[in-house]
Amino acid sequence: MSNQSNSVMSESTDKQAANNKPSYKTLLIENIKYRTLLTEKYKRKKPWEKKNDKLLTAFIPGTVKEIFVKTGKKVKEGEKLLVLEAMKMENDILSPINGTIKAINIKAGDRVAKNELIIEFA
Repeated sequence: MSNQSNSVMSESTDKQAANNKPSYKTLLIENIKYRTLLTEKYKRKKPWEKKNDKLLTAFIPGTVKEIFVKTGKKVKEGEKLLVLEAMKMENDILSPINGTIKAINIKAGDRVAKNELIIEFA
């Protein structure tokens, strides 16, 4: 009886395998074609999006110690905007672009999460 159940299982597994044919993808690297399979994890991965330079987010969770800018202030790339304390270290957050501060979404003493929006540029 176990032999019969094993053969039935292998038949159903074979049918599933036939229905789930591998979907090969071709990669072109330095004019050489490679044929590969993509993992399920890779297929579910969120597609890459270009970062919006006008939105500054926290790169690490921490506490805002001090803010050096106000709404409406013009800043230059590399100018110090605020100090974010994380893991007992103070991190200077610098302006990534030349621009004007449109909104400051935090205040000194606030705890921020990773990727939380902290400053918007106009």
